[in-house]
Amino acid sequence: MTITSTEFILYVADQARSTAFYRLLLAREPVLNVPGMTEFELAPGVKLGLMPEQGIARIICGPMPHPSVAQGVPRCELYLLVADIEQAMRAADRARAVLVNAPADRDWGHRVAYYADPDGHVIAVAEEIRP
Repeated sequence: MTITSTEFILYVADQARSTAFYRLLLAREPVLNVPGMTEFELAPGVKLGLMPEQGIARIICGPMPHPSVAQGVPRCELYLLVADIEQAMRAADRARAVLVNAPADRDWGHRVAYYADPDGHVIAVAEEIRP
């Protein structure tokens, strides 16, 4: 398999609310924002997508439960390695992210703070610990 790009898609209750949240958190405009999908480019070939729960439910429900059933249940995290954690934390505060775990030095060599977005998805902002 040859992968030419990567997109991580979060299922959200309110696309407009989540778009506004991630616009502030990521400090960038979406590269696509149409009914049913918003995309932010995180790096060349890497995008974060926001898809309304109702849209994806039409595709997956039946064999799988409706995405709203799991809203707020942590099942994955968006781990953002940044150059300046303090700046990222200010952006998270402006976006009104909910602080889940205060910044701390972790044993894998990063200082990390954990937040939740409006749908309860876990967002980690991290920077490498400098010696």
